[in-house]
Amino acid sequence: MKTSLLSNEEYSSQYRLAGVDVLRGLSVLLVVLHHIHLRFKMNKYPVNDVLPETINQVLFWSGTYAVITFFVISGFLITSLSIRRWEALGSMHVGRFYGMRMARILPCLLLILLVLSVLHFLEVQGFVMNPEKASLGRGLVAALTFHMNWLEGQRGWLPGAWDVLWSLSVEEVFYLLFPLACLLFASEKRLLWPALVLIVLGPINRTIYADQQPWGSYAYLSCMDGMAFGCIAAVISARANVSERILRTSLITGAVIAVLVLTLCNENERHAGLARYGLNVTALELGVALMLVPLGKGIGNRAMAHGTAWLRAIGRWSYEIYLFHMLAILGLMAWFKQGERSGFAIVWMYIGMLLVSIGLGWLISRFFSEPLNRRLREIGKAADRPGSASVKAGLAD
Repeated sequence: MKTSLLSNEEYSSQYRLAGVDVLRGLSVLLVVLHHIHLRFKMNKYPVNDVLPETINQVLFWSGTYAVITFFVISGFLITSLSIRRWEALGSMHVGRFYGMRMARILPCLLLILLVLSVLHFLEVQGFVMNPEKASLGRGLVAALTFHMNWLEGQRGWLPGAWDVLWSLSVEEVFYLLFPLACLLFASEKRLLWPALVLIVLGPINRTIYADQQPWGSYAYLSCMDGMAFGCIAAVISARANVSERILRTSLITGAVIAVLVLTLCNENERHAGLARYGLNVTALELGVALMLVPLGKGIGNRAMAHGTAWLRAIGRWSYEIYLFHMLAILGLMAWFKQGERSGFAIVWMYIGMLLVSIGLGWLISRFFSEPLNRRLREIGKAADRPGSASVKAGLAD
């Protein structure tokens, strides 16, 4: 993970971009909790009114908002990294950029697809593809060519462990186009215009397709405005000379906006308030972007590093946790359903599913993706220009 202005020595310190890691950790926890809660509801367990309404909404029904937050962070990180590596976005090396993305994305993607294919062939309940929606081969093609969101948008939701791949499809299509846009527009100021176009199109697309779910939420243009916000935040963080007072105000304002969206805007209400015009998501994206600008300049990271080591670690494993957490949830739910359980057993199962999901993500990161990344970093070091950002940081995100 990178910050556009911190030195390599500052970056490699214990603080890194602590605030960004915290945001990623919180986001992936909300995604996992949402999917845990959804499985209990789908199996008709009494989990509806256990917590007060607002807390219930934030903890268990903010999954889509959390993914949108990931989009903004992703746009910010990849743009910041590109600026540090090539000094200007117009000088980007397209092949090297694609190589970085492939090194980070493909190992875990291929692993989860292999596991899901084996579970499908073994006819494990909850993992078998419905032939009326898509065959196994069709699902694999969609995942590997980054149109899983389109497939689900046209044919309906696939099994839970496949469904999470929709967001990866949106993100990677954006990054297929990102370096080409950087070279085409050359100037970072001119590059802001297509980003602004995406920001305008986002709420329009969400409004038009609000009744066509999951396409309304999964469509490329319904989500790419988040990454556009992140790109703009990265350019501002790298290039703008802003006072510390303004940066701290931006951090606080962004946090307040994000919290208000999570607490006041139910993501499932598509025809009320801001959501009627697709602006609830836009407001969240703006709030996260306002937070990322100061965090990218080093403001707030030291404070957010205190007492959050566990949460920052979860943030660093967020990609692995996100891709593999449904294996833990569906597996434990199948075991839980075998007995008559209720009350505290359900509470402990929520906790157990969450911890196992985190543990599985850590194991995959520690023994699979990170070792591969280290090898790729060693290969890529020779290609880095002197004084550039380390390959480690680039592949880590």
